Amino acid sequence: MLLRPPFRPRNAADVRRSARFASALALIGGLSACQSVVLDPAGDVARQQGDLVVWSTMLMLLIIVPVMALTIFFAWRYRASNAEATYQPDWDHSTKLELVIWAAPLLIIICLGALTWVGTHLLDPYRTIGRIDADTPVAGNVRPLEVDVVALDWKWLFIYPEQGIATVNELVVPQGRPLQFKLTSSSVMNSFFVPAMAGQIYAMPGMETRLHAVMNRTGDFAGFSANYSGAGFSGMRFATRSVSEADFAGWTARVKSGATGMLDRAAYLDLEKPSENNPVAHYAAIEPDLYGAVLDMCVEPGKMCRSEMMAIDARGGLGKAGIRNVAMLSYDKYGRQASAAANANPDAATRRELAWVRALCNQQPGMAPDNTVAAPASMRSLTGAGLSAPQSITLDDSRDHAGPAAPAHTLLISRN
Repeated sequence: MLLRPPFRPRNAADVRRSARFASALALIGGLSACQSVVLDPAGDVARQQGDLVVWSTMLMLLIIVPVMALTIFFAWRYRASNAEATYQPDWDHSTKLELVIWAAPLLIIICLGALTWVGTHLLDPYRTIGRIDADTPVAGNVRPLEVDVVALDWKWLFIYPEQGIATVNELVVPQGRPLQFKLTSSSVMNSFFVPAMAGQIYAMPGMETRLHAVMNRTGDFAGFSANYSGAGFSGMRFATRSVSEADFAGWTARVKSGATGMLDRAAYLDLEKPSENNPVAHYAAIEPDLYGAVLDMCVEPGKMCRSEMMAIDARGGLGKAGIRNVAMLSYDKYGRQASAAANANPDAATRRELAWVRALCNQQPGMAPDNTVAAPASMRSLTGAGLSAPQSITLDDSRDHAGPAAPAHTLLISRN
């Protein structure tokens, strides 16, 4: 009769080894199923950014790999049991070794600096798209598709001015056509990010940022907010679809015919209210100047636009008569309705004051300067041949500061 040996409990070391082994297996299993969107994207801009990451990593490995190999070599060569190793306790300097130690990292840093400088300016989000892919330049007669993006609490609004439609939490773009995104926010700073298309870029209230990109293949991709913005941040995701030109035209027609309602100022103010995990929504028509009013922070009826206040400031203010207008500008997310209510039914004196202010301001809400940068002469990835200095930031301070006031429609532009 065979007797089973008594159960022997495992000691703590065995448990730790088993836990590490199980964790390693789980990690390997997870890595086998993941897809590296950053290194295998669908957009040419994201692909060039991925190439920049790869080349930078390769350059750094030129130092890391030899250092790791030499660490193992020295540990083995000068182990205590190796009697043949030379023991030199008083050795402290070698000119040749110092040259190698300092020259090699210096060369790597120079190469990394050149690569990142060229890549940073070549992939400037304000720079127009000069190529569809490595072999296909953009045709001269192709107009980029403009998409106006508004980060709301907590959802994304996409306005297609050319098509006259708008969507919530759904971005559909045609494959092979340059894209121009204009981005702003309704309340707090946010970050727009579609890893398969291009790098992330901030969206901020009262400011406009721009992003140029292109999609090289069709498919469904993920877009999301990459900047924490409050309680509903985790659900601030949107579907991104790249489709053919014919499918994009068909989708636009379906939105126009199937969606109900127009996205005017009243509908926007209702949509702007904080909400979480919003489903996809479509609008068959949009108010033409809606995005400009959002950018100029004056969607509410009777509310002064930032461009108007900037024009007043440029003229030195309006004195006592400007008190009411300052109240109209105040950006209190949940209290600014008071200014709109106060001006909903103005008396004769208030009407004269408002008319006078607007006549001075020459109101053009939402008109932001176009700070796009032309594509470089060479379309080869990361070479930057013929690349001029960025024009979207000026360091020239020689202009006459006492000259004429800035136009009323000048807004702040953020370079992020």
